[in-house]
Amino acid sequence: MTEIAASQYAIELIYLIASALFILSLKWMSSPSTARHGILAGEIGMVLAIGGTLLHHGIVDYKWIAVGLVLGSGIGVPLGMVQMTAVPQRTALSHAFGALCVTLVGTAEFYLGTQSGSKFGMSVLSMEVILGGLTFTGSLMAAGKLQEILPQRPITYKGQNFVNFILFGCAVGSAVYLVLHPEAKFLFPIIVGISVIFGVLLIIPIGGADMPTVISLLNSYAGLSAAAMGFVLDNKLLIIAGALDGSSGFILSVIMSKAMNRSFTNVLFGAFGQVQPSAAAGAEAKPVKSATPEEAAAILSAANKVVIVPGYGMAVAQAQHKVRELYDALTKKGVDVRFAIHPVAGRMPGHMNVLLAEADIPYDRLIEMDEINGDFPQTDVALVIGANDVTNPAARTDQSSPIFGMPILDVDKAHTVMVIKRSMNPGFAGIDNPLYYLDNTLMLFGDAKQFVGAIVRELTGGH
Repeated sequence: MTEIAASQYAIELIYLIASALFILSLKWMSSPSTARHGILAGEIGMVLAIGGTLLHHGIVDYKWIAVGLVLGSGIGVPLGMVQMTAVPQRTALSHAFGALCVTLVGTAEFYLGTQSGSKFGMSVLSMEVILGGLTFTGSLMAAGKLQEILPQRPITYKGQNFVNFILFGCAVGSAVYLVLHPEAKFLFPIIVGISVIFGVLLIIPIGGADMPTVISLLNSYAGLSAAAMGFVLDNKLLIIAGALDGSSGFILSVIMSKAMNRSFTNVLFGAFGQVQPSAAAGAEAKPVKSATPEEAAAILSAANKVVIVPGYGMAVAQAQHKVRELYDALTKKGVDVRFAIHPVAGRMPGHMNVLLAEADIPYDRLIEMDEINGDFPQTDVALVIGANDVTNPAARTDQSSPIFGMPILDVDKAHTVMVIKRSMNPGFAGIDNPLYYLDNTLMLFGDAKQFVGAIVRELTGGH
């Protein structure tokens, strides 16, 4: 066996092990109890994938690779050290960087002429740069909205969807022509340019309430573009990893859309999240009942069953550790405490699960919406912490509401509902929440971390 053949055999074996680890990673991350093993498997798989690639006999100079590794590590380490509340926008940035990589590699392959004689190769290369380009700028727009650098509300104009369809059609049409006529190389930068512009226009009309689904879709696009790059580079590991990423992102997007009872087309083209003019006025006109931390502590202490409903307000206030203290204090008093998790609570899929896991709240206390909704009528207190739209009863009754039909947590059916919220401002959907004006609802106005901390002090006697 020649040295090159032995090297290639070793690379294929490493890629096979890495592929198995990626598959196991996805499998294990489907459950909170095995999620840590899933992350470790994914990390080991990625290290093996990079190591196997560095063994490739086609590499003649490692200098620029070393420079890239240093620069990439210098950017990646700080990005990985962000607070949990910034994980959604950091995830969007990761998608953007990955998609930019795919687009640049595809561009290099085109001008090197590696696929000039193959219609299939040119087809997947075109798909690679189209998906990579739109995912790059689309992910940047999503990160900007999540970081509130860009307006969280939809940015729309008349005929926007028509313009988007035309742009996308031009990119695909140019790609088809290029496949049939490889000599028309002038079309390639046009394809890339249109895709980059399309990514911006695709995301800006989408409101903050749809960001969980958008992130899942962008993850799917990034995976599919990586799979296409795998075909272009004849790299089986990239094909497998990209297909896993693309399919899992798509499945997660389906789950997110189902959780909101909405279609992909409605998410992408419905401009969901625009503030209704009457929301603020309605909030001022209706009376609400409020309570102090002392009163809230007394109600919770007298309860037998409590369900805590976390939302993005809890994440912003970084209140998850105080919530753990509240859980401990109530549990010591014999109160049955569970957490109701809505699939789209927060700004990315699984956001609440991650935050609560960070605070070491037992996994078996985190109950999904479908499983816990039937228990709310027997619940003494539902404590809502910064969750707006996922607890809005208008989704069941108001056909004019933009969230009508979206499955919600039935907190209004609990004997007493307490809502920790800074103000009466609407959530991402931009609509008023009738829950706040019900006879069995008490509003607990203030910062979630401080308010929960005050409740804990009351429950523990200041210790």
